[in-house]
Amino acid sequence: MATDADAPPPEAIPDTVPARPTTEEFVAVQEGAEFAELRHAHRSFAFPLTVAFILWYLLYVLLSNYAAGFMGTKVVGNVNVALVFGLAQFLTTFLIAWFYSRHAAGKLDPKAAAIKSRMEADA
Repeated sequence: MATDADAPPPEAIPDTVPARPTTEEFVAVQEGAEFAELRHAHRSFAFPLTVAFILWYLLYVLLSNYAAGFMGTKVVGNVNVALVFGLAQFLTTFLIAWFYSRHAAGKLDPKAAAIKSRMEADA
């Protein structure tokens, strides 16, 4: 009967860690047009959606505090406007996350992968 002690030692795994770019190379890429385009693609999507969501959330809070009559209006049965708005907050959170993942997969990830592969090849 063979035991683990009888097994041959595992073969050494070659070191496959790519060389790391220098600080100067990172700075050069960061100052380049390709990285600026990546940063613009991210910011032009993330900032407007962030502002819109914050305004939507503040509307919900302000209406809850100052328009109690409106927020207490029954929509269906015991479901009122406040509950619908509150649930809509969750819905918009998930929709924004879904839109961002689609945006990132389609526009950000390919650009970031191109920059990364170029940096790894140059290092």
